[in-house]
Amino acid sequence: MDISSAQLRPSPLPKLFLVKGRVIQISWSLLLRPFWVLIILAVLGSLSFLLISRFIGQSVQVQGSSMYPTLTDSGHYWLNRFSYLIGEPRQNDIVALRDPRDDTLEVKRIIALPGQSVYIKNGRVYVNGKLLQEPYLPAKTPTYAYEKNANEFICIGKNAFFVMGDNRNNSTDSRTFGAVPRQNILGKVIE
Repeated sequence: MDISSAQLRPSPLPKLFLVKGRVIQISWSLLLRPFWVLIILAVLGSLSFLLISRFIGQSVQVQGSSMYPTLTDSGHYWLNRFSYLIGEPRQNDIVALRDPRDDTLEVKRIIALPGQSVYIKNGRVYVNGKLLQEPYLPAKTPTYAYEKNANEFICIGKNAFFVMGDNRNNSTDSRTFGAVPRQNILGKVIE
C-alpha cells in the first residue's frame, strides 16, 4: 500500500445541525459516549456485588426454629464472610454452613473445634471432658444424642467442627449429620 492511496480515503464527515440559529457538530462517538459509560458502570456494579457477597458479607434468613431463642424463625441477619478469610471459626460462634447431606444453607452454633471430643451424657454436653457452659440456652435445657436418652462420644477430626442448634429438641445438626468440614462453613452470623 502506498502513501497516495492512504490519502485518498474519505474521512467521515461530521453531522451538522442547525439549532436555534447555531450550527452544532455532532459525531457518533459523542452520541454513544453516555451509553458506554452506563455499560461500564453496570459491569463494575455487578462485579462489586459479586465480590462483596462472596468475600465480605451477605444477608441470610433463618428458616425454622432450630436456633430459637437466640435467632428467630424467618429472621434476617448479616453473614460476615470476611472474618473467616482472615481467621478461623471459634467455639460458640454462630455460623452459616452448607449441610453436608443436601447442600442447603443452615445456621448453627459451633460446639467443638477440630481435635476436640464431645460427650453427650444424661442430657448434658461435655467438650474435652468438661461440662459445656451454655448461657444462651434456657436453664436446664437437656441435650440428647440423636436417639433420645442415649449417650454418645464423638471425636472431631482435622478441619471439622461439631455444630448444634440452640433449640436442642428441634434441631438437625452434627448429632444427625456428623461433624461439618471447614470448607462447608461460609461465615459468622452477626446477631
